[in-house]
Amino acid sequence: VYKRQALGPTRQNTIDALCEHFANDALSVEEFERRVDAAHRAESSGELEKLLEDMPQVNLPAQQTNAMGAAPSTALGKPTASVPASRVKERGVMVAALGGVERKGRWIPARQNYAVSVRGGVKLDFREALLPPGETEVWVFTTMGGVEIIVPPGLGVESNGIAILGSFEHREDIAVNPDPDAPFLRIKGLCVMGGVEVSIRLPGETPREAKRRRRFAKKEQRKRLKGGS
Repeated sequence: VYKRQALGPTRQNTIDALCEHFANDALSVEEFERRVDAAHRAESSGELEKLLEDMPQVNLPAQQTNAMGAAPSTALGKPTASVPASRVKERGVMVAALGGVERKGRWIPARQNYAVSVRGGVKLDFREALLPPGETEVWVFTTMGGVEIIVPPGLGVESNGIAILGSFEHREDIAVNPDPDAPFLRIKGLCVMGGVEVSIRLPGETPREAKRRRRFAKKEQRKRLKGGS
């Protein structure tokens, strides 16, 4: 028991590194869970090192320590401003009528984005979007259609919508960044006989993988609360 507790900081650093490798698509969901489980069972630093020895050589939390021997906080899932405000358009409009419109990858949203769906679908993926400092607005209107908005963990999001014979869903399980200049997404809109969904996923993560990750994170949290980490 003493040996496992003494490895506490190193063990957590290894788990943080595995999480970042998983976010970078270097590990499958099954392999990620297997290695994290092995990290919890490890009884020496050598066993922990083996869990990362075949991973790409990049700057990871488990490979960095400060003067006190603690790992620095990782930027994974905590977006910072990516582009200066001067490069951001004031307004952007996306309309899907009997069709589909999608924005994904490294795109620059406008300060005010209008997503309109009439018997069509709009998908806005902000996981790799280059957001300016401060607030970015998304106004949504859909009738007999759907709008899907995907955001990364750590991005502050506030949504207020009206649904008439439809749904306006937002799973709020992220903390608001206290930095006033950090990117922030405000979603408003109206849904009539359609659906609007705001989901939180890592870059490249599927809905199924996101569900498994959240379930696994809750399991890890319960272990830490019980003193098992």
